[in-house]
Amino acid sequence: MFMRMIYDDKLAEAAYLIGCQRTGEAIVIDPERDVDRYEQVAAANGLRIVAVAETHIHADFVSGGRELAERGARIYVSDEGDADWKYHWLDQRSGGGSYDHRLLKDGDTFTVGNIEFKAVHTPGHTPEHLCFMVTDRGGGADQPMGVATGDFVFVGDLGRPDLLESAAGIKGVADASAHRLHASVRTFMQWPDYLQIWPAHGAGSACGKALGAVPTTTVGYEKMFNPSVLAAKTEQGFVDFILDAQPEPPLYFARMKRDNKIGPRVLGIAGGGGIPKPARIGADGLKAIDGSKVAIIDTRAWTAFKAGHLPGALHLPLASTFNTDAGSLIAEDEPMLLIVEAARLDEAVRDLIRVGLDRFHGWCEPKDIEAFAAAGGALAMTKEVSVDQAQSMIGAAKPFVLDVRRAAEHREGAIDGALNIAHTRLLSRLAEVPRDRHILVHCRSGARSARACSLLARHGYDCTNMAGGMLAWEKSCPVVVR
Repeated sequence: MFMRMIYDDKLAEAAYLIGCQRTGEAIVIDPERDVDRYEQVAAANGLRIVAVAETHIHADFVSGGRELAERGARIYVSDEGDADWKYHWLDQRSGGGSYDHRLLKDGDTFTVGNIEFKAVHTPGHTPEHLCFMVTDRGGGADQPMGVATGDFVFVGDLGRPDLLESAAGIKGVADASAHRLHASVRTFMQWPDYLQIWPAHGAGSACGKALGAVPTTTVGYEKMFNPSVLAAKTEQGFVDFILDAQPEPPLYFARMKRDNKIGPRVLGIAGGGGIPKPARIGADGLKAIDGSKVAIIDTRAWTAFKAGHLPGALHLPLASTFNTDAGSLIAEDEPMLLIVEAARLDEAVRDLIRVGLDRFHGWCEPKDIEAFAAAGGALAMTKEVSVDQAQSMIGAAKPFVLDVRRAAEHREGAIDGALNIAHTRLLSRLAEVPRDRHILVHCRSGARSARACSLLARHGYDCTNMAGGMLAWEKSCPVVVR
């Protein structure tokens, strides 16, 4: 048996390519949308992808299941859960007809080559969630060696049960989902300790609150040391623990749930690629760009951005949070202009399509901004003040103070009177920010607030970023503990 984890560091997402080396057939579990990566790894190891499986309807990325199904792979997905969590796209193949698919119930099995996969229903994170136990029959085994746990069991955590309410907006389901997750933990406790656990996420994912940075684990280890599993000794104690202090989900999570349910837009079919190729736009072409109608994604460093950027541009550095920030600050179906170094264009495009942003107006290089300005093009600047200046401003000008950290951070210590809205939720809550006052924006260090300032400016607000954030403020200024 061949098994390879293919990991996305930015979204902390793990897909698994599992192949039978005797027959040359392989399956991908929980792929992202740019599926050429999996095809390349398979080909390099003498395998061809004939199947794809999803543990559940994902909230944090666009699934690549439909893309692989377009290429002829058979798709295996859950038929558990209620009517609201069924896949709607299985009979909507490009050009007509249905995809080759099989709907799975708890206990169902299927094979890829000589490898057996058994579906285990583990609701809680989502109603339809499945795990896949993997047995290498071709190697002579009659018991599973590992289990792809999706968003059920992580290293050091469990998948959060509140997303249907906090992200998808389905009111009143978090508590019931937590109780279902507790029942799934009881099922987990019956699994043999030797089983390897192959989770769909690692540290940094918003699908849990305390995921470990080790890529895989075992059932026995998690029984002994996973805080969420240990909290399951009593049902209500578990519910209280698992729902407490879950971070705000990024705004785009609701779109991902919807799109993965009704069917992501197909990027490419067999032989047709699938990765968008934005058109190159030079300095002259920037004159026609309207930042209120085109989402301008400026990946330059903050020092360069604040000194001069295209009016309406969003400050979105191509760092570890790029996907999450872009998905939260850009509305779906907005045309996008990328300002990025040529060597990182492919990276940026892949990051964006993984969170459902695939409408590209074009791209240009940072040097084109300089050429645009040199030719007389107007640039905007972002105001920034030190903590001392911010303190004086608060005392004299009485700005509206906006804290764009997470709620848990805000509770630990805040500027008196500040409104707290996490920067990844700000686009949906702009109505809470007054337009007739100057806005002083801060976060922990100044990075998230810089991105928030660019969003506010794009929507017509007058704002200033506080350099150094609360780390600098707390050294000399008072805080309020909520």
